[in-house]
Amino acid sequence: MRFRGSLRVRLLVVALGLLTVGILISDVLVLRELRVHLVDRVDRQVSAFGQLMARLNPQLLSRSDAERGDQLLGGLDLIDDLAVTYLDESGRVAGAAEAGRSGSTPPPAAALRDRSGAPVFGATGQDGSAWRLAVLPRAGGGVVVVGASLAAVDDILTRLLVFCALTEAALVVVLGAAGWFGVPAALRPLRAIERTAAAIAAGDLQRRVPVRGPPGSEVARLTAVLNDMLAQIERAFGARAASEARMRRFVADVGHELRTPLFGIAGSAELHLMRESSSPGEIDRTMRRIDTEARRLTRLVEDLLLLARLDEPAAGPVLDREPMDLRTLAADARDQLEALEPGRAVTLTGVGGAGPPGAAPVLGDEARLRQVVVNLVGNVHAHTPADGPVRIGVGCAGGRAILEIADSGPGVPEAERERIFERFHRGESSRARSGAGGSGLGLSIVRSLVVAHGGDAEVRDAAGGGALFRVSLPAHSEHAQGVCGNGQDDRAPSVHAGDPGADQEVRRDRRG
Repeated sequence: MRFRGSLRVRLLVVALGLLTVGILISDVLVLRELRVHLVDRVDRQVSAFGQLMARLNPQLLSRSDAERGDQLLGGLDLIDDLAVTYLDESGRVAGAAEAGRSGSTPPPAAALRDRSGAPVFGATGQDGSAWRLAVLPRAGGGVVVVGASLAAVDDILTRLLVFCALTEAALVVVLGAAGWFGVPAALRPLRAIERTAAAIAAGDLQRRVPVRGPPGSEVARLTAVLNDMLAQIERAFGARAASEARMRRFVADVGHELRTPLFGIAGSAELHLMRESSSPGEIDRTMRRIDTEARRLTRLVEDLLLLARLDEPAAGPVLDREPMDLRTLAADARDQLEALEPGRAVTLTGVGGAGPPGAAPVLGDEARLRQVVVNLVGNVHAHTPADGPVRIGVGCAGGRAILEIADSGPGVPEAERERIFERFHRGESSRARSGAGGSGLGLSIVRSLVVAHGGDAEVRDAAGGGALFRVSLPAHSEHAQGVCGNGQDDRAPSVHAGDPGADQEVRRDRRG
């Protein structure tokens, strides 16, 4: 059966229904056992009284001797009606006496002669009442039939049944009233969950279900699970909102970055068309401006496509990995800086500036890692003084291959060290727009490519001021043993600026 309504009503109805059924079953069992016990007591009295009456003379109990029967009945309990009948050998009544308070009529005694000597048995009186009878033989011949009515027993059981019914009804009413006010206390945790869910639906994602109940209880465990779920939902909504905000900023920044070269191309073309005649030199300058902006636009689109492919591995393979050594890229980075700014002091060292460059074997895509180095070099070139010294460190540390570039520029505030790798990030730092070409994607591409290799890119404070960009990649297992185990390869050759022999040795290591 299904009940409609609130959980409070349903719980109360179910509890009271189970209580009522339980009490009824208990009453039936108790009354049945009590009746068996009372009838057994009546049977013992009937049997003992019948043995006594079998020894008496039937003449003592004539039908007119009612006073004698009342005296006999007075010595018995649980018996309201008593009947004694003597039958001779021919079945005629030799003597009889009846006494009683309820007026029950016993069954005919003559029909019970064949039950002589049997245990006490039950029978139905002429008025339908219940009787217990004993038929005992007499020494002089014939039998005596002694019967006792169960009216007193039935009366006791009836009164007890009425009492139990009234008690049960009162108990159900009292417990129902107590449950009506007590169930809400038990449902208080559910009310708290309901209020919390309503608050969250209204937009308060920081609401949590208050912890109720002792630790380890069902309510406490449920509360903990719900709070964990709500925390995950809050984080998911936060991540979604942040992602949408980043997407909006990204679309706006992409539009801004694309608009600049497009306006340059359109403006140069429009200026050329507005002139009635142009000299060959003016045409060349216009075409060079258009070519420069077109190349800038192409680089920006290529960078965006690369980042999109790195974000979606299902778009296709991005990396073509082969064994290589980061010392090759370190030497190339030094060459690029010296070519861009011949007056800049560039030093190759080991990790952290300790000792000479160390071997850093990795399994990577050389072209993509070279793009990482180009962007880091472009960042140094764009944001540090032309005569500021630069240190390029390479080697192993803790089983990782490390490449780091430390400059003497303005550095990166700690608050921007993570955000500086975001796409088109513009912060307080002058290095917020970094990378080759100033598109704001350089450092984002650096981290994305390094992460695609299973590594990480970070920025720290350089010793003596400036910024230190550090690229950490997993060392190649086939070459890392004995090289990256202790952080530095003491056998690695020393490489210094202007040492052609050392450069050739480093470049040969790219195949290692």
